[in-house]
Amino acid sequence: MVPYIIAGVVIVLVIVIIFTGYKKAPPDTAFIISGLRKKIIIGKASVKLPFLERMDKLSLKLIAIDVKTTNAVPTADYINIQVDAAVNVKISSEPSRLALAAQNFLNQNTQYIASIAREVLEGNMREIVGRMRLEEMVSDRQKFANLVKENAEPDLAAMGLDIVSFNVQNFSDGNGVIDDLGIDNISQIKKKAAIAKAEAEKEIAVAKADADRQANDARINSEREIAKKNNELALQKAELKKMEDTKKAEADAAYSIQEQQQRKTIEITTAEASIAKQEKEVILKQREAEVQEKALDAQVKKKAEADRYARQQQSEAELYERQKRAEAEKFETEKSAMAMKATAEAQAFAKEQDAAGIRMVGEAEAEAIRAKGLAEAEAMEKKALAYQKYNNAAMAEMLINVLPDIAGKIAEPLTKIDKITIIGSGESDGVGAVADHVPAVMTKLFETMKETVGIDMSEIVKAGTYDAKVNRNINISGVTEEEAAKAAAQAAAVEAMRD
Repeated sequence: MVPYIIAGVVIVLVIVIIFTGYKKAPPDTAFIISGLRKKIIIGKASVKLPFLERMDKLSLKLIAIDVKTTNAVPTADYINIQVDAAVNVKISSEPSRLALAAQNFLNQNTQYIASIAREVLEGNMREIVGRMRLEEMVSDRQKFANLVKENAEPDLAAMGLDIVSFNVQNFSDGNGVIDDLGIDNISQIKKKAAIAKAEAEKEIAVAKADADRQANDARINSEREIAKKNNELALQKAELKKMEDTKKAEADAAYSIQEQQQRKTIEITTAEASIAKQEKEVILKQREAEVQEKALDAQVKKKAEADRYARQQQSEAELYERQKRAEAEKFETEKSAMAMKATAEAQAFAKEQDAAGIRMVGEAEAEAIRAKGLAEAEAMEKKALAYQKYNNAAMAEMLINVLPDIAGKIAEPLTKIDKITIIGSGESDGVGAVADHVPAVMTKLFETMKETVGIDMSEIVKAGTYDAKVNRNINISGVTEEEAAKAAAQAAAVEAMRD
């Protein structure tokens, strides 16, 4: 926990130091930090450690100084003069000179710096005045200024100052020597100007006369040349006129001849053109006929070729279609053959399986048929014995057994009738007539059986009734009483089964 507290305190101290000691120097001021470190800041930012370092400012702005000699200073030619100059100086930004300026002018105002620099500049200016002649200084002020500047720079550099500019404003003296120099110069200048003017006027007059002469010569020469040119022009015009007339006469004669020739040529050309036109028309007609003939031939040939090509394409298409159909049929046949082969193999296997099953079923059915045949044979044997024993009673039993089938066959046509329209007479009921159809037919059947085989079915049926059993009121012809009773019992049993 303690390390975190210490780290937090250190961070807070760093932040406080940064906020309280952060300094940013402008470009025209030098911030000089001293203490633990010695650092000069110009146009940059830095941090000053509180309590451990201090910061001082040193202005780098220009300092304007008016340098004048307080007393008259004799020149090299012993003329007392006074000099007035405007000088601009500043604290040098070079590190070594800036360090010297910090030592000399730290926390000092510009007036103090200007006064020190003025004294140095005035002394050097006096020194240069004593070296030069008055006329030299007045005529070449820039030379004087450069000499003073070069002479004063080492002294000011030792203080940390730079001379930015040095301009001489005025030279003055109490005896009017400078004015006299001006007058003399003015006279000399006027003299030189007058001489120069006279020379100029002379040169102008000479030049003007020469120009006039040259102009006159040029004019005369020009007129002479013009006259010559005019004569030449007249001669040339006459010659040209003569040539023109000659050419015109020749042209007229030539035109007449040419006209005749042209007329003749035109007539010949017209005749030839007419003949050529007729020949061209004949040739054109022939070519038209040839073109039409070729067009007809080409049309017929093209049509024939087109028909032949169409038939050829159709034949090729049909051949291609037949080939593809044959290939398809072949493919289908092969596939069908393969399928039939697989089906045959499957059917053969199935038939083998069915044959095995059928064989087993057949064996079972054969065994069943054999058993059934044995049973039926035994039954038929017993039935034969019974028939031999009962005779007419057995026949009666058989007839009684088939009576329901007979009645069904008689009534079967009625089941296939969809709609019946019954028209009855006054004495008979149509519905009753239809209902009595089957009994009537059965009655006719019984009568026919009685007449053909001698068996009375009604009597056999009655043998099973109460009257026959109790009262014995029955008479069956051709059947013994025991056979009749047997047949009646069987008929009653069959009737009970039918119910």
